[in-house]
Amino acid sequence: MPLPSYTLGVMEASAYAPEVFARGLPSSPPEQQPEANGEPIGSVAGVASPLLSLQGIGLSFGGVVALADIDLSVRPGEIRTIIGPNGAGKSSLINVISGVYRPDRGHVQLDGVVYAQVPTQRLAQLGVARTFQNLALFKGLSVLDNVASGLAYKVRSNFAGQVLGIGRSRGEQRDSLSRAEQILEFLDLTAVRDRLAGTLPYGLQKRVELARALVAEPRLLLLDEPMAGMTAGEKSEMATFVRAARDRFATTVVLIEHDVGVVMGLSDRIAVLDYGRKIADATPDEVRNDQRVIDAYLGVASDNEDGAGI
Repeated sequence: MPLPSYTLGVMEASAYAPEVFARGLPSSPPEQQPEANGEPIGSVAGVASPLLSLQGIGLSFGGVVALADIDLSVRPGEIRTIIGPNGAGKSSLINVISGVYRPDRGHVQLDGVVYAQVPTQRLAQLGVARTFQNLALFKGLSVLDNVASGLAYKVRSNFAGQVLGIGRSRGEQRDSLSRAEQILEFLDLTAVRDRLAGTLPYGLQKRVELARALVAEPRLLLLDEPMAGMTAGEKSEMATFVRAARDRFATTVVLIEHDVGVVMGLSDRIAVLDYGRKIADATPDEVRNDQRVIDAYLGVASDNEDGAGI
């Protein structure tokens, strides 16, 4: 008997990179992650802190410095953008935040809890979701099943229940598909809900990936070049959806983006990296007029219509 497509999606999603998926408030405090010497870092109590804070982050690969003493704070509900030339360390920083990389120095504070390395396998339970530079959809599944797979971490039913559609699995499937339908409507994807994801135009596939990240309403959404390769019109639509997601779901967004026009119009605050170092961190207007940024970045980008090369 062939497996239902939803069940296939859950099986694939369960084995897939967990940082793709999202969600919600943990029922108990996250585990403390030990430093290299085995001592727990602990949590920050009684202090009004940002949702996300990076403190003294350093990262090297084979002697090449990717990040050098990076401090960064992200306030709840803001759209925080990281820009810089190619090779500046932007994706490395996102990978540190999502636990893909363990920094050589410094630590990450997430919702008041301090980590030497964020536990990648528990990102969903910590309320963190991310997208990637390259599409990571299940191209042989429908758009609806792709989006529903963003809730795979919530599945508690056993394999037999999923295959037969009995017991707890029936309710889980119903709830997941219902939630996916809501997100599809929110992102204007209902018309393609039954299409195989791999058959969609590139711009729509990027929007489906955003839908999968949003389906569980993450508190922190990490977007790694979500508009790369899009037309000007598609970028404008995606920027509108990112802002709407922040407003509707109170989602805090950390964004890497190459299009300067999009960045300036969408961001609350912008951090600028150059050769792994932070050279500016301010509002869009302040960044736009910062001579260090103009020399390292904006001066180059001004010769590029779409901001490529950032």
